[in-house]
Amino acid sequence: MVPIEIKDVSLVYDTPGGKVPGVKDVSIHVDASEFVCIVGPSGCGKSTLLNIIAGFLTPAAGEIRIGGKPVTGHGMDRGVVFQDFAQLFPWRTALGNVSFGLEMKGLPKDEREKIAREQLRLVKLEKFTSSYPHHLSGGMQQRVAIARALAYNPSVLLMDEPFAALDAMTRDDMQRLLADVWRETRKTVIYVTHNVAEAVYLADRVVVMSAHPGTVKKIVKIDLPRPRDPLSVEFVECQKELLGYLGHDIGAEAAATGANGKAKS
Repeated sequence: MVPIEIKDVSLVYDTPGGKVPGVKDVSIHVDASEFVCIVGPSGCGKSTLLNIIAGFLTPAAGEIRIGGKPVTGHGMDRGVVFQDFAQLFPWRTALGNVSFGLEMKGLPKDEREKIAREQLRLVKLEKFTSSYPHHLSGGMQQRVAIARALAYNPSVLLMDEPFAALDAMTRDDMQRLLADVWRETRKTVIYVTHNVAEAVYLADRVVVMSAHPGTVKKIVKIDLPRPRDPLSVEFVECQKELLGYLGHDIGAEAAATGANGKAKS
């Protein structure tokens, strides 16, 4: 796996009302195989930054290097998973969706189906290879999306609030699944979320961003053993620390949090 170097990255949007800063002077180093979460208020540039790393947007200033190579556009070294369930092809089965990237790489059918089946096994969907997206629940669709992003063996996995639209119980299951997948694959992961508890559960480090313009406010190391217990005192203390940097009222946040310490969907 490879490190990611984000250095002095800025981007400004041109809107009818004038120029609006997306992110400004963002610098982050992500180690190889590290899991980094990005949190911050709406409009702070979390998704903008992820899209720059993915190569979908070009920064106005600064640069991003993955494994020492500058990012100049989207590449097969990065797998991307979005929140939207519509990211899957509705006319393809789970197996067909997962094998799509391998098909684009020109791999023979037998080889790409073997790899796709292995990735579906990794996300515990080996019994649903012939199912179409509309036959699958939201959580299962996201598992297919994760398997598809992993199938062509990218060095980096970029995830933009992939579980935000799921119900609380499914989201908890998906967080545990992702932690297991990361432990097995050791991909370098950058994960955008609004959910502070989710960030504490998944991340080695959490990048806290502030808005207008989007800048890095604080980077917090989550020094908790895995698997993590959301009910532990240490876990809750980490949440409080992050919420303090975000400027949230702890009581208001607790009122919006489920019994297991994770925010309700």
